[in-house]
Amino acid sequence: MIYRLRKKFIKICTLSFLGVFLLLFVGIFAFTSLQTRASLDDLADIVAANDGRFPDVPAAGAPGPTGAGSNPESPFTTRFFTVHFDAAGNVSRVDTRSIASVSGKEAASAAKEALARGKARGWYDNMRYKIYDTDGGQAVVFINASVESEMTSRFLLSAAAVFVGGSILVLALIVLFSRRAVRPVAESIARQKQFITDANHELKTPLAVMSTSIDILEDDIGKNDWLTDMREETARMNSLVCELITLSRMDEEAPTLASAVIDLSALLEEASAAQRGLALSTDITPGIEITGDAAAISRLARILLDNACKYADAPGQVHVALSGGKHPLLSVTNSCTAVATLPLARLFDRFYRADSARTDGGFGLGLSIAQAICSRHHAQITAQAPDAATIRFVVKF
Repeated sequence: MIYRLRKKFIKICTLSFLGVFLLLFVGIFAFTSLQTRASLDDLADIVAANDGRFPDVPAAGAPGPTGAGSNPESPFTTRFFTVHFDAAGNVSRVDTRSIASVSGKEAASAAKEALARGKARGWYDNMRYKIYDTDGGQAVVFINASVESEMTSRFLLSAAAVFVGGSILVLALIVLFSRRAVRPVAESIARQKQFITDANHELKTPLAVMSTSIDILEDDIGKNDWLTDMREETARMNSLVCELITLSRMDEEAPTLASAVIDLSALLEEASAAQRGLALSTDITPGIEITGDAAAISRLARILLDNACKYADAPGQVHVALSGGKHPLLSVTNSCTAVATLPLARLFDRFYRADSARTDGGFGLGLSIAQAICSRHHAQITAQAPDAATIRFVVKF
């Protein structure tokens, strides 16, 4: 249990840290992309406002082009081209003097596609474009974003490397300090287990003495109702102690469980045949096998069947089904008109019993033991309500 607690602590801390890092990375990527797009749009606005070119280079000390994405060096560093169309939509002029990687034909083709899209701004390959009106028709300016994209990629790659390195370092620290973090809880659980174990053993001795004393009294004075009640309560307490010991052992860090191939189909057929006095039906696929502790799985089957037979509404309809596949599925169903009032998730709590079951002599530990057996066999047990008059316990191996 402590190992699982530590493992869960490491998992939660690691996932939390990675989640924060991922959100930061996505935030940086989004912010950088928005800034880059705004800068390119600003440059496109400057070119569009100056008839497809940057303003003339100012004299030394004079202010250059203004805008969020421009600076005095922008006319020399920005790679762009413009394509003008006449009123009839034909290409009238192509200006590729500020870019060497795009030919006039490629520029005209890109501009036509941009116009066909019908959007004033957008992306074309690795270029940001803007469509604007001129005196003779329309024009499209394309700003090459290769440099910005490369810088953004390098920045994001560096950020990712930092995040990965930081994640590895944090994971190492979490693993290193996790034992210390869960130590108080581990010590508390260990003391609780030790208390239960000691109390159980201390109780078994006086119960054995009481049982022997009752036998001696019956030999001396004969049987009577008082001694019968004492014997029944002593047996009941002894049964409770045994179940508590079973749960305590299952809570151990690494319980010893025998592992062998189990014919689950035959085991369920045998357990079902042992039930008497009920309308019990089965749908068990033969030859289904699992690997585990035969005694524990047999006890699981008995618990589920006993529980179904005990709480089934008269005349007591119980159905046992087992299907194969990669993960065998066992279900035990019984009639239960009160299922709508039952908190299904709490049925596996220790000592929990529904109101209608408080006088049946049970302790509310059977399903808790069943859940512990399933957990040790990496199986999952759930309580379901297929309809308003039926309860079903399903075990997925």
